[in-house]
Amino acid sequence: MGCGNSKVPLEASKKGYVGVVQSLVAFSKAHDDSDEPKKCSEKGRGPWFSTGVKSREPASSSQQPILRDGRQQDKAVKYKDKFDPRVTARYDIKALIGRGSFSRVVRVEHRATRQPFAIKMMEVEAPGGREVCASELAVLQRVSHANVIQLMEVFQFPQRVYMVLELATGGELLDRVVSRGHFTERDATQALRMALAGVGYLHNLGITHRDLKPENLLYYHPGADSRLLVTDFGLATFGGTGPELPDRNTSDEGDRTSVGRSWSLRTTCGTPEYLAPEVLLRRPYSCAVDMWALGVIAYIVLSGSMPFEDDSRTRLYRSILRGKYSFHGDQCNLGTSEPSLPPSERQPWPSVSNLAKDFIQRLLASDSAARLTADQATRHSWVVTMAAGSSTRNLHRSISQNLRQRASRSSSRCPSSNASSCHASSTEPGKADVCGK
Repeated sequence: MGCGNSKVPLEASKKGYVGVVQSLVAFSKAHDDSDEPKKCSEKGRGPWFSTGVKSREPASSSQQPILRDGRQQDKAVKYKDKFDPRVTARYDIKALIGRGSFSRVVRVEHRATRQPFAIKMMEVEAPGGREVCASELAVLQRVSHANVIQLMEVFQFPQRVYMVLELATGGELLDRVVSRGHFTERDATQALRMALAGVGYLHNLGITHRDLKPENLLYYHPGADSRLLVTDFGLATFGGTGPELPDRNTSDEGDRTSVGRSWSLRTTCGTPEYLAPEVLLRRPYSCAVDMWALGVIAYIVLSGSMPFEDDSRTRLYRSILRGKYSFHGDQCNLGTSEPSLPPSERQPWPSVSNLAKDFIQRLLASDSAARLTADQATRHSWVVTMAAGSSTRNLHRSISQNLRQRASRSSSRCPSSNASSCHASSTEPGKADVCGK
């Protein structure tokens, strides 16, 4: 997600790398983001913040989100009138969680059981709303896994569709990393094992997520034993992998291949810093794009910095295409008034094991065919042993400072007057920084 809501495709040339870079430059200039990209998404929380997970643990009052004031309730009252009486007869509307261009998500309570849930209300008569809703429902109605959010029930009416999702209150992946106070490679493998389990399940169903990032990995509850959940299926689609692909055509313009019943994907969409090279090159791609994104996530979790990040969107894309990253800490001038740590503490990579770096390198392979699959990544020695042979050094201090510096830079680019746009969700095409056909 992000403040730049473009649906224009990248015009990648067929004349090779030079042509691709030239068209990336043209794309960036056309959107005024080559020098000042609108990158407010890092701090934004959209409609999927604290929503929708399968309830395998009993809900408790400790799982309820803490509201700082009454503004969320006031906003919920505003949208309550839009809810169909048949929905409010079963659920009591409590607070607005987030919103997109044609969706609202509220925290609710089941009137009979008093169990908390989230309801995503989608305006299906809005331009593009029906297509997005149908695509998202098609995915959510197929999934049932401990590490993937669960759709509980659906209310469908001519103007609106209401998706009832169980409520997750444990916060985002990186929030948990910062709040722990102590973080090692073992902790990183615990989180990544759960993410890999969810992604592997999706891929086995023939589902490609296409927008994996830390903001879309949520914990079910605040406890240390909470499950990590893959959320936000606004850009997910059937295709690119798996033995169980539907016979009907999907909303994605994928082309059938000769491998089983799978077909390749072509839509250019996702969040810039997590885009795989084949997406930028406008080549047919597969679920391997999700594995690239998991490589980026692993890099962030272990360092608090991004492998690919630049103030210029064009330079960012060029770095991704070249696979240009290093294990030497954040290369960007993040700029912060906060006292800096010594270089040895600000850059955790010298203390990170070679096995962890190998795991990242195998995911950030420019050749998608050489990239680890979810099953292979789960069997990687670093994950299997839960970093048993790695350093037990606490990486928390350097990771936290890098994350805070990055958040500070992000917030400085996102004026308060644009707060609503900064909280837009990537659950709808066009709300991600890049999405086009």
